[in-house]
Amino acid sequence: MGAAIGAVLRQRGIEVLWASEGRSEATRARAEAAGLADAGTVAELARRSSVVLSVCPPHAAADVAASVGDFQGVFVDANAISPATTRRIGATFERFVDGGIVGGPPSSTDGPRLYLSGAEAGTVPNLFAGTPVEARVLSGQIGDASALKMVYAAWTKGTAALLLAIRAVARHEGVDEALLAEWRESIPELEARVASAERSAQAKGWRWVAEMEEIAATFEAAGAPPGFHLAAAEVFRAKSS
Repeated sequence: MGAAIGAVLRQRGIEVLWASEGRSEATRARAEAAGLADAGTVAELARRSSVVLSVCPPHAAADVAASVGDFQGVFVDANAISPATTRRIGATFERFVDGGIVGGPPSSTDGPRLYLSGAEAGTVPNLFAGTPVEARVLSGQIGDASALKMVYAAWTKGTAALLLAIRAVARHEGVDEALLAEWRESIPELEARVASAERSAQAKGWRWVAEMEEIAATFEAAGAPPGFHLAAAEVFRAKSS
């Protein structure tokens, strides 16, 4: 996602930096293919930038934010984290934008919505003008963009985990083929959806463990049961182990 978003900014002629320190060769290859310039470290990247856009696995969001040091520009945290986590990170910056990405990585013709909130949110959409990434200012309140991301992913990824767990139980009980046959007859879209969930969980499930935990924390803070998504985290943890 990060490299793809960087690529659309490069298409606008904007210089985009990335930090290679501690990153894999696969990440380096994606960054180079996207035309991103290597600043070496996050601290050096921040020193040379007026806007820092953080797009990383949710479990790393706080560490990435801390690594920029005394950054005076606009820090945009676009990670899948709870409103409470977002507010904690935001409190460490003078200029902070809460972001939430809904949709897959941008292509040449299509892209995700980047929801933004906070007093500085209006500074970001112009960066993406004319690109497949649609930047939408949601409100002036830090936490709103993250809350929207949490409740959206609570359904999309949460129900994917539920389908995977249902399928695992059906296999254990020896009724998997009977379940698939019933789905084909009564809920025909589910078979394709569970196959898609399986592929995605195998490839990206490790990223979703912390996301499910952040959603659970969001639910708990709202007085709703967190157990749905704590269980989803366990499903994705098992798929990625």
